Amino acid sequence: MPSTITVRPRPLPTSLARCLTALVVAGVLTGCGTPLASPGAGADVHHASTRVGPAAPGGSTSPTPGAASTPSLTPAQVQEATAALATLPVKGRAPKTGYSRAAFGIAWTDDVDVALGHNGCDTRNDVLRRDLTAVVLKPGTHGCVVLAGVLADPYTARAIAFARGRSTSSRVQIDHVVALGDAWVKGAQQLTAVQRQALANDPLNLLAVDGPTNSAKRDADAASWLPPNKAYRCAYVARQVAVKKRYHLWVTAAERAQVARILAGCAH
Repeated sequence: MPSTITVRPRPLPTSLARCLTALVVAGVLTGCGTPLASPGAGADVHHASTRVGPAAPGGSTSPTPGAASTPSLTPAQVQEATAALATLPVKGRAPKTGYSRAAFGIAWTDDVDVALGHNGCDTRNDVLRRDLTAVVLKPGTHGCVVLAGVLADPYTARAIAFARGRSTSSRVQIDHVVALGDAWVKGAQQLTAVQRQALANDPLNLLAVDGPTNSAKRDADAASWLPPNKAYRCAYVARQVAVKKRYHLWVTAAERAQVARILAGCAH
């Protein structure tokens, strides 16, 4: 693997960075718009996989009533995301030969030079503390380990109660917005091991989400999977573009067309 590539996190445009930060503020499911109403933690959660073609998204879910009416990005933020998309190289997928989770380093390591790195807490708990509300922390862990909380899930527009435990923790999973398998076939093979570990632990690329929905996504890119919550799709693809720009990854022609189509329909 080439060792001369230097990936330095690129500062995002101020307004887009502000919006992407707002996406993970508890209770805000549509980015920089109005917070969505969510049912109580005991509400039934509908798990759905939305596999789509490059032309039109398919599948559906049962989001909170009224959830899809608020745009997720302002016109300026859409313009910035569209401009960033235009800078990404368009290529076919590289062979997946040699891919493994281990190629991206130790899972959830704190030993990374990204936001929240080197803070004494593993990445998974960092993201849970960031994305959940009503957080209960485990005593004696220096405010690190999350025992319980409530997730306003951006992928399904549902409120999900999280409880740490062998049979319950998987209900809330940490998604790599740009899946590691997708990153591997679109440029990550050319990064150093340190850079890949940063990509896997960068908070920009991580969201706490509904576990079954995350499992359904697998390594799909935007051309073949989008969040069931249509109100979140603009913010979702904008975040993917930001991650791919930061780590010098590329997109396929179908992926680029899908992201461009979604962004063209945002902020209306």
